[in-house]
Amino acid sequence: MTVFSRASKSGVAWITGAGGLVGHQMMLQSLSCASRFTARSLFRSDVDLQDSESVRSLFERERPSIIVHCAALSKNPACTADPRRAYEVNVETTRRLSELIVDGVFVFISTDLVFDGTVGNYLEESTVNPLSVYAETKVQAEAFVRQHPRHLIVRLSLNAGISPTGDRGFNEEMRLAWQQGRSLDLFEDEFRNPISVTQTARALWQLIDQEASGTFHLAGSERLSRYEIGQLVAARYSQLSPRINPSSLKDYRGAPRSPDTSLNCTKVQKCLSFALPKFSEWIASCSNLEI
Repeated sequence: MTVFSRASKSGVAWITGAGGLVGHQMMLQSLSCASRFTARSLFRSDVDLQDSESVRSLFERERPSIIVHCAALSKNPACTADPRRAYEVNVETTRRLSELIVDGVFVFISTDLVFDGTVGNYLEESTVNPLSVYAETKVQAEAFVRQHPRHLIVRLSLNAGISPTGDRGFNEEMRLAWQQGRSLDLFEDEFRNPISVTQTARALWQLIDQEASGTFHLAGSERLSRYEIGQLVAARYSQLSPRINPSSLKDYRGAPRSPDTSLNCTKVQKCLSFALPKFSEWIASCSNLEI
C-alpha cells in the first residue's frame, strides 16, 4: 500500500491498478496535482478486486470519497483466450466498485477501441462498435458506470511512459522486442492518437479536481499510424539498433482490428490548463526518465 497525502486534503481517492502504467502515474502525480484528495494505491497485495467481500470490508474501513478505476485485463489475447475472466475482471468488478461508492465519485478508464475504426476522429457521442473481447467488456462496463449519479468515463488512446514492471507502455513493449533482437511489423494504415502517460495523469487529475462528469476523450493531438509511431520510438532507442517493417491491414489475416480509432479531444481540451501535446514533439524532447 502507498498513501500520498497533504494536511489540507478533504477525502481519500482509491487508485486501482496502481501497478500499471496509468495508475502508477496517477499516484506519482497525486501530490502535485490532486488538490483535494489523499491518493491511496490499491495493489493486488492489498486486496483482490474480484473478492467482493474483502473489497467491501476495506471500503467500510477507509471510506474513500472517489475511486479512480484503472485496473483491467487489457491485453486482448488474454481476453480472447478467456472471455469469462475478462468479463469478471473488466465488467463485474467495475459494476461492484461503482455500486459500492454510492455517495462518492466513480472515475472509469476506458479505451478508444470501443469504436470500430471505420471513421476516425470520434466524438464522445459517436456510436460504439467494439471488434474485440477486450473492447466489448469496456463497452459493457461503461453502461454500468453511466448508472452512477457522479461518474466520469475517460477513453484513452495509446499511452507511452515507464511502468513499474517495465512492460505496460507501448514504447516499453517495443523496447523489449528490440532488446530480444526481434523486428516489428507495424501497420501503415492503422491510426491512433498516442500520448505520454504523464500528460494523461495530469489531465485526469484536472478533470477530477474540476468535478467533471460524463464521458471525455483524452489522447494526443496528433493522429499517427502504427508505423509512424514506431519510427518515433525507434529514434529514441537507437542504441538497440531497432528494426521496424511497414505492413498493411490489407494483408492482415488475424482477428478484426480497428483501422482508425483516433479521438476528437475538443471537449476535454476546454477543461485543461495545458495543450494536449503532439506525440512527435513530446518524444523528441522528453527525458530518459519518461521514455
